[in-house]
Amino acid sequence: MFATDQTSRRHFMRHMAAGAATIPAMQFLSHLQANAQEVRRNGKAVILVWLGGGAPTIDMWDLKPGTNTGGEFKPIDTKGDLQISEHLPKTAMVMDELSVVRSMSSIEADHDRGRYFMKTGYRPEVTATHPDFGSVVSYHLGEERRELEIPAFISIGGGGGQSGYLGMKHAPFEVSSNGQIRNASLDRWTNPQRLQNRLAMLNVLEENFIKSGRGDAPQAHAEVYDKAVSLMTSSQMDAFKVEQEDQATRDAYGTSQLGRSLLMARRLVERNVPFVEVSYGGWDLHNDNFSALSTDKLPTLDSGLSAVTADLKQRGLLQDTVIVCMGEFGRTPRINQNVGRDHWARSWSVLIGGGGLNGGIAVGKTSEDGMRVEGPSYLPGDLWATVAQAIGIPLNTVHTSKTGRPMKLANGGRPIAELIG
Repeated sequence: MFATDQTSRRHFMRHMAAGAATIPAMQFLSHLQANAQEVRRNGKAVILVWLGGGAPTIDMWDLKPGTNTGGEFKPIDTKGDLQISEHLPKTAMVMDELSVVRSMSSIEADHDRGRYFMKTGYRPEVTATHPDFGSVVSYHLGEERRELEIPAFISIGGGGGQSGYLGMKHAPFEVSSNGQIRNASLDRWTNPQRLQNRLAMLNVLEENFIKSGRGDAPQAHAEVYDKAVSLMTSSQMDAFKVEQEDQATRDAYGTSQLGRSLLMARRLVERNVPFVEVSYGGWDLHNDNFSALSTDKLPTLDSGLSAVTADLKQRGLLQDTVIVCMGEFGRTPRINQNVGRDHWARSWSVLIGGGGLNGGIAVGKTSEDGMRVEGPSYLPGDLWATVAQAIGIPLNTVHTSKTGRPMKLANGGRPIAELIG
């Protein structure tokens, strides 16, 4: 009996000792697992090339030669397993890294509504303002990057957008393509002590305002100001100075506004900014579509897009950086009387690549004349769900609107299976 008790006690004590050792071990493993996702997300980024106005993707990524809707351009082979426009020859040489989703069907063919739908994943509604996906990335990845002194969502060239229920500090921070930031220069503050005195006075006012119980806005305002001050005094501001790049790199991107903007985007990604939007407008081609594309829009896009893809790859950043190139919708397969194409959201294409996604493929297809998607079609939420998976934002994330409504990440969209490696 005694021996049995002793055995039981020893067994109990060993069990407890093992348990005591196991609990920290479990805590350690749990800590590792919790951090694993964060580690996996470190360095992840998105560059959105926004083709404002709605680009004629039927003349870029999904050509229809020999049909009434096909237009003037011919398709060319690429380094991937798909053909694209003859006016994108440099991009063709990096298409093994990029893919085209040819089966977008996004419903909204109005500029404002289409822009909202494509950038948020949600169709516009009266009762809620949804955040751009850049704000979603800022909320999830930007908050983790303590070393980041500049905003986590930067919009180059005036793309606009909103942070909705995620708060003002996740709104897009807009800069011009030459890197100038309005009112952010310290040049006029020749006396640093005077600046510090004014900031201290501002802090007192902000604290009193926050304590006055007027909702979230005062706190958000104070946080935005803190970011602004950090921005003014941070060495990370050098990311906006593309002139610091060597001449060969600048030549590769070209001298266009888009080229400078994409070079700046790469520099920002290098400094761990998780979401950069680059605006390239002027695609609302109701008139002279083919002339505008062949002499201006496509050559400019070709230089910038190919350069940023190749540059990211050469620097080892492409594996962690998703590139998305799209506008608010496509354009009609039918060519109008002004040799233009009108708004069309029923069947069009989006370019996406990098970030570990499969490159060099065409996902989905349209009919011979491009008028409809054949097979499964995709919505903006599916596109952003694909991006979310690539950069490590959990797909089961649910945000809460200002009125308490649950809002699924990317409107509950599902990642596009063909793109997931």
